[in-house]
Amino acid sequence: MKKYEHQEKVLSERNSYSKTDTDATFMRMKEDHMGNGQLKPGYNVQIGTENQYVIGYSIHQHAGDTSCMKQHMEKLEKILGNRFPSNMVADAGYGSEENYEYLETRGTGCYVKYNTFHKEASRKWKSDPLKTQNWQYREEDDTFKCAGGRTLSFSREAIQKSLNGYRSKIRIYSCEDCNGCIYRENCIKSSNPEAVRHIQINIRGNELRNKAKQNLTSEYGLKMRKLRPVEVESVFGQIKADAGMRRFSLRGKSKVELEWGLHCIGHNFRKRPSHKLCKPPERCKIESTDQEVLLWREEIVIRNVKQSGKR
Repeated sequence: MKKYEHQEKVLSERNSYSKTDTDATFMRMKEDHMGNGQLKPGYNVQIGTENQYVIGYSIHQHAGDTSCMKQHMEKLEKILGNRFPSNMVADAGYGSEENYEYLETRGTGCYVKYNTFHKEASRKWKSDPLKTQNWQYREEDDTFKCAGGRTLSFSREAIQKSLNGYRSKIRIYSCEDCNGCIYRENCIKSSNPEAVRHIQINIRGNELRNKAKQNLTSEYGLKMRKLRPVEVESVFGQIKADAGMRRFSLRGKSKVELEWGLHCIGHNFRKRPSHKLCKPPERCKIESTDQEVLLWREEIVIRNVKQSGKR
């Protein structure tokens, strides 16, 4: 019993840990030489960059990026002396109602994609009759009308809780009868002939996603989106490929944080001479107003990498 209680304590909110490094969690790495989705003990590394300098980093024990953003930004705020970025650019792994709400509360410009951002712009998505985004919503009676002409009425509300404890309110709509619908075979996965279609709608989440979409598709948003592959991807490439940092040498989260911090300091030192010798890149030129320059100086681009620990 004591052994079981000890294991529960070590696990905390995780679902696995390594026996050789109890702080490391088993994660699916991008470098899968066997091609079988092998799990390896590792850490989720988050960094924030500006002008390809690492200005903040954090180490996490969960594989998902969504739950790491808030903790990373709070740590970054302390590093910057209680200053918070004016804008944030990140990939779709960070797009969630929780993170959008957090950035809106802090007054930060949100240029964070969500998982279906690019798909929604495709012709296939817009013409798909099974996508609930293409269904007609009637606000007067709070119902949806599917592509088959059936009505889905409000059924109940449910609460979804994130890993950080954030609670999302989900509204569930159900169809009364799907028999005889031309889309039934593809719309309903259940083999039960009496099964009907249910959909889950997150009103607040959809509202925040629409705001993010407007930001991302704006003229300034297009500039911000171009920053991420230039900014943070280059930093990870230089640390991992050029400097040869493929895995951690130390064990334990505190030591791993120290090790990664030294790599970031080394990267910044290597970057400094090149900035002095080279001409300023085109993206750093002043194009319009002082406000845009200020926003650029306070820009934060974050990215993650799952780095395997020493086994």
